[in-house]
Order: sequence, then C-alpha cells, then structure tokens
Amino acid sequence: MAQTPREVVLKSLTFAKPERVPRDLWTLPWAEKRFPDAVQWIRTHYPSDIVHSVSVYSPSPRLKGDPYVLGFYTDEWGCTFKNIQEGVIGEVETPQLQDVADWPTVNPPYELLPTDEQKEIDRINRFCAFTDCFVLADCCPRPWERYQFIRGTVNAMMDVMAPEEGASDLLNLIHEFYLSELEFWIKSDVDGIMFMDDWGTQNQLLIPPAIWRQLFKPLYRDYCELAHSYGKFVFMHSDGHISAILPELIEIGVDAINSQLFCMDLGEIARIAKGKITFWGEIDRQHVLPSADLQVGRDAVKTVVDKLYDPTGGVIAQFEFGPGANPEMAKIIFPEWQRLTV
Repeated sequence: MAQTPREVVLKSLTFAKPERVPRDLWTLPWAEKRFPDAVQWIRTHYPSDIVHSVSVYSPSPRLKGDPYVLGFYTDEWGCTFKNIQEGVIGEVETPQLQDVADWPTVNPPYELLPTDEQKEIDRINRFCAFTDCFVLADCCPRPWERYQFIRGTVNAMMDVMAPEEGASDLLNLIHEFYLSELEFWIKSDVDGIMFMDDWGTQNQLLIPPAIWRQLFKPLYRDYCELAHSYGKFVFMHSDGHISAILPELIEIGVDAINSQLFCMDLGEIARIAKGKITFWGEIDRQHVLPSADLQVGRDAVKTVVDKLYDPTGGVIAQFEFGPGANPEMAKIIFPEWQRLTV
C-alpha cells in the first residue's frame, strides 16, 4: 500500500525509508498574482505533503491594512510596516520602542489566543483527521525578528551586542507569549510546530555565535523540549549562512531545518548535519530560481541530491516561488527531484 503524504514526511524525519522524497511548495502573493497558472500546475501535479492547520486566532483590533499591498500595515503587536513592493511584506519604518527601558509598555497580543481552548482544539483535530498530509501548527514564533520589529534592526543589533537594562526583559516578554501560543497548539493533533528567525548574512552569522548561544539558544531549546514532550516534530526556518549554529540546532532537537543551502558549503553542511537533521529545502532564490536557463535549476537539484540525499530519509524537496522567480523554472524543480531520486 502506498504511503500517505503524512507517512512520507514522518519517514523522512525519522530516517525510516520514505517511498519518495516529500514535497513542500511555498508561495508568496507575488507569485499567486503574477503566475497563477504555474502555481496551480505545480499544486495539481506535485501537491505538497505538508499543510498548515486551520487558523483559530481571533481578529486583532490592532491590525490595519494589508501586509502585501503598497502602503502601511500594522500587525497584531502594533508594529507598523511600510511596503514598497506589492506581494512582499515591507519593513518596519519607525520602531515601536525607541528606548528599550520602556519595554513594560509592549503589549503582546494575548487576545488572539482562543478563550475556549477545547472548542478550538476540537476544530484543529477535525482538520488533522480530514487531511492525509503532515500538519504544522498555524503559528510561527520568531523572537529575534519580533525583537527587531519592536526596536528596529539597528537598535536591536546594538541591544544584543552591548545589552542595556531592559533588553533581556523585552526578549523574555516576547518569549513568554510564544510559549503560551505553543502550549495551546501542542495539545492538538498537529504533527509539528515551526519557528523561525533569520540569522545569517551571505557569508556568516549576523552576531557572534557566543552571543547567539547565550541569548537565543535557550529560547529555541524551550520550544523544542515543549514540542517533543507532546510528541510533536520541530521545524525551523533561518535565512543566510548559518552553518556555525547547525550543530547546536541539532543538539537542542530541531528535527527539520529550512535554510539557504546555496549560501553555504554543501559539503561542509553534509559533514556537519547529514543523517542528524532533515534538510527541508531549499533551492536558491537569489540566482537559480530567477534564471532563464532551466539547466541551472536541474543542476541545482542534482547538487543537493548528490550532497544531502539518502534513501533512508533526511530530505524534503522544498522551494519558495517568490519575487523574481521564473515560472518555468519553478515548474521543473519537483519533476527533477522525482527523476533523480526514484
């Protein structure tokens, strides 16, 4: 009997010989609006094996605008973004918190969390029972990025490099909200949780590994331990060159990592992490996916297969169809994965 999409993902995560490589397509509104036919073709012929749960969040009174249209958008924490490119979320223009000592004025959006937990958990469980896909919780803790949204990137970098009074308090305030959010989701039948923070530049970590280890590793360990205590898998996304922290992400229990593989030395990545974590994509968004030469895409898939693929598992074929991507290139990625791994 053929394995279900959920089983294919589970066997990849546990190195238990999935019958094929799992797939996961990410799309941004940019692609949905410009190339709907290409997006639909991929979804029809190579459907994703991973889905996000039905959402159970209450509408936030702080939300204003649309994050993917030109202009200004205010999110559920009260952070305001300016968008200059349709289909892609913008950046915070003016930090919400000018002085980190004012951290007690930050109000996490606890009002979003369900008041009738069991009712909403039942709804999530019905969704999980209905689909045969692997289900990720519809939440995504991002403590470092949230800190940046509140303080602004320059201030945030200064805060972690030379901590002032209030910096650890603000980070803990953010972390406690995300723990409360995860504590709700892990009581449901979702298969896994996801968190994210972009930690890399093109060639190194954004901050010294020692500071990352001191301030952020304990937060991620909390997420992993909480999820694992309920039998959930842990997925993480982080852009940029993050090879310096890969061993520690493995150590704290991250099960699958989505990273910009082509920013790093794939041979080194394989040496560090192959067989210890599942590589959840990706194919390069900066140079490969925008290319007009489809052979570039085929060669990129082959490179990942040659370096990281193993029939026992540990790989999920994933890429993001986003700004600048060539729709014809997007359409050949999953077929190439299938051709090279069957």
